[in-house]
Amino acid sequence: MNELLLFATRLARETGAIVQGWQRRGITIETKSSTIDLVTEADRAADAQIVRAIRHHWPTHDLLTEEGGAEQRGSRWRWIVDPLDGTTNFAQAIPHYSISIALEKAGELQLGVVYDPVRDELFSALRGDGAWLDAPWGRVPLRVSRATALENAVVATGFPYDKATSERNNVAEFSRVVRRLRGIPRMGSAALDLAYVAAGRLDGYWEYALSPWDMAAGALLVREAGGVVHSVDGSAWSLQSPSILAANPAFAPTLRQALLGNG
Repeated sequence: MNELLLFATRLARETGAIVQGWQRRGITIETKSSTIDLVTEADRAADAQIVRAIRHHWPTHDLLTEEGGAEQRGSRWRWIVDPLDGTTNFAQAIPHYSISIALEKAGELQLGVVYDPVRDELFSALRGDGAWLDAPWGRVPLRVSRATALENAVVATGFPYDKATSERNNVAEFSRVVRRLRGIPRMGSAALDLAYVAAGRLDGYWEYALSPWDMAAGALLVREAGGVVHSVDGSAWSLQSPSILAANPAFAPTLRQALLGNG
């Protein structure tokens, strides 16, 4: 296994153990940008663990983490980390959250790891080398689904923290497609949603107003599993894009048109 990917997978598992330890002990919940934008001691402890490990092994690399922000050291390499994606679920003891670690070089994603510590499922991807799921029952390659029609598809989404005040709150898009899809879960971890698209468990995913650490690892998983990632309006996607849509290449245009009210 690639040295960098091996490091990231080990770090994700170690961080997952820290997160689960906090879940057993109990946590104090605080808020950030709004009453529904939560942070806990587990988020901060996980972030600190990841930063320490990266600084020890790769001291010259740039860093971007949800809790620590950006650390720029002039490197072509940058780690992009969400130490606990799905904090609301975690705070409510809903067993669906993840650790997301990605690495880019000169703006191109090179590896992505999304780890579910509850199910002990580790999703990983290496640029140009495919995507994999390592679980207690074995290791399998990831492949996106073959869905083509809305009525046969299960597609996940989410809503921004400022949904009560923002005009771009995803309510209109949700309303356009909810009756046309087989299912439309809102599971609360963007990184796991994207990993599930890569695994073919979900046929598609879209959301607005995510941060780079929410999307980076999952986007590479989808692409390496044969899927496509772009903005909801069909434009090219980047970590700075205001939206994301992920699906298999045949289904993505159908989902996009339905969301925009054109199909």
